[in-house]
Amino acid sequence: MYLEYYRLQAEPFLLTPDHRFYYDSDVHSQAMAHLIYGIKRGEGFIVVTGEVGAGKTTLVKQLCACLDSRRIVAAHVVTTMVSGSDLIRLVLGAFGIGDIPSEKSAMLLKLQSAFEHWHRKGRRALLIVDEAQNLSISALEELRMLSNFQIGSTAPFQTFLVGQPQFRQVLANPELEQLRQRVVTSYHLGPMERDEVGKYINHRMLKAGWLNDPKLEQGAIDAIFRETGGVPRRINALCSRLLLYGFLEKLHHFAAEDVERVAADLGSEGPQPQPAMRETVSVPDMALSARLDRIEQKLGVSSSPADGAAAALLNYLRSVLGDRDHDVVSG
Repeated sequence: MYLEYYRLQAEPFLLTPDHRFYYDSDVHSQAMAHLIYGIKRGEGFIVVTGEVGAGKTTLVKQLCACLDSRRIVAAHVVTTMVSGSDLIRLVLGAFGIGDIPSEKSAMLLKLQSAFEHWHRKGRRALLIVDEAQNLSISALEELRMLSNFQIGSTAPFQTFLVGQPQFRQVLANPELEQLRQRVVTSYHLGPMERDEVGKYINHRMLKAGWLNDPKLEQGAIDAIFRETGGVPRRINALCSRLLLYGFLEKLHHFAAEDVERVAADLGSEGPQPQPAMRETVSVPDMALSARLDRIEQKLGVSSSPADGAAAALLNYLRSVLGDRDHDVVSG
C-alpha cells in the first residue's frame, strides 16, 4: 500500500531475515569479525548468541553470501528439539547429501565420505546451526563427535552455533565440558546504539529505492530508539507500521509524536519485550560457572546464608565472574 505512495521499489522493513538489507553496525561488524576469524581457523566451534530479533540469522546469511564456494561447502540448519540421530539426518540433508540411510552408523560413514570427497577438491564443510538453544545435550554431543573427523592433520568440518542468550546456560552444563574446550571464539550480539539507529533506517530505505520521501526528524529517530531499544526486528516492526500510518494519514514528514502514536498502537496489541541490554560474553564464563556448580554439589551447600562460610565463598566467586582474569579461569 505505502510502496506506491512513497515510490519505494521494495518493502524496506520486512520482518523476515534478508541479507540484502544487512547493515554493518558496530555490534554486527564485531560479530562478523568473530565468524570470519573462525573461518580462518578452520576448526572447532564458533558461538554467537543474541536476543530475539538482534539480527543473528541475517548475519549468518550475509556470511554465507560472501563465502567462496570453491573453498567452503556451507550448510544452514534451523533446529528444533531433535535427537542426536535426527540431527545427523538434518545435517546430511542440509549438505545436499541424498539417499540418507536409516542406521546412524551408515549416516556417519556417508557424511565422512562427503567430507573426504570435498577435501580432495580443496574444500571444507561448514555447518551453521541456527536456534541452537533448542539442541539437546545428546545432539550437541553428536556435533562434538563430528568435530573429531580428521584427514591427516586437517579438520574437514567445523560448526557455527547461533542461538538465543539461554544457549549459554545450555553450554555451561558440566556434560558439555569437552565441547566447550573446542569453542574457538564466542560473541554476544547486542542491540545497536542510539546513533546507529538512524543510519540503519536510512540504509534499509535506500536499499528499497528511497528518494528522501518520507523524511524523519531527529526526534522521530530518537523516539524509535526509545521504543525499540535498538533491536533490528523491533525497529523493522515499528517503522513498517509508521510507513503504513503515514500512507493512511497522507504524511511525508514524521515527528516524534507520530512514532509514539504508532508505538502505542503496537503496544496495545500485546505486551512488548523489554529492550535488550548489550553485554559481553566469553566461553570461560560458561566453563567457570559450570565449575562452581560442581563445587557447590561437592560441598553439599546452596547459596543461601544458612549454609555458612562455604556458601559465602561461592557467592563471592559468582559475584566476580565478570571481573576475573581469563588466565586464572583457564588455569
